[in-house]
Amino acid sequence: MKTIKKRKIMDEVDIGRTVERLSSEILERHKKYEKIALIGIRTRGAPLARRIKEILDKKTGIEIPLGILDITFYRDDLQKVSESPEVKSTLLDFNVNDKEIILIDDVLYTGRTIRSALDAVVDFGRPDKIELLVLIDRGHRELPIHPDYLGRKVATSKKENVEVRLKEVDGKDEVVITEIKT
Repeated sequence: MKTIKKRKIMDEVDIGRTVERLSSEILERHKKYEKIALIGIRTRGAPLARRIKEILDKKTGIEIPLGILDITFYRDDLQKVSESPEVKSTLLDFNVNDKEIILIDDVLYTGRTIRSALDAVVDFGRPDKIELLVLIDRGHRELPIHPDYLGRKVATSKKENVEVRLKEVDGKDEVVITEIKT
């Protein structure tokens, strides 16, 4: 018999405050706002990137470019995941050359998703810089990748899952850690 143990570590208010703080950190580190571009990794990195874009646009008075990245074909475990993976579109309608890209995702775990995203971004050109923003860093890295902007670091076991739920995808904002027990 399997039971699922859950614990909520962030609610809607926590996520909102964290996104606001991360947006402010971006502005503190970047003085040339016109060089900034955001790229959200599908699925939940994309709505996080949109939220950050709205805040940055309002605070800077300029429109920050936003791209959405699908990394399906860049994954190193593509054949393990599915025989017919679901590929969604990449929307990148700005030139990445000479930009300071902020790559955005919900959870950083092994680092393999980010490695795939880096490969995808450089296929579009040569940015001046690529930084990483994640809502949750759960540890257990397999690659030497770390976030430049971090919402929250959470200690987890490999038996646990970190589930980020966002209104745009899941109907509500929360971060929950689940563990399946048998």
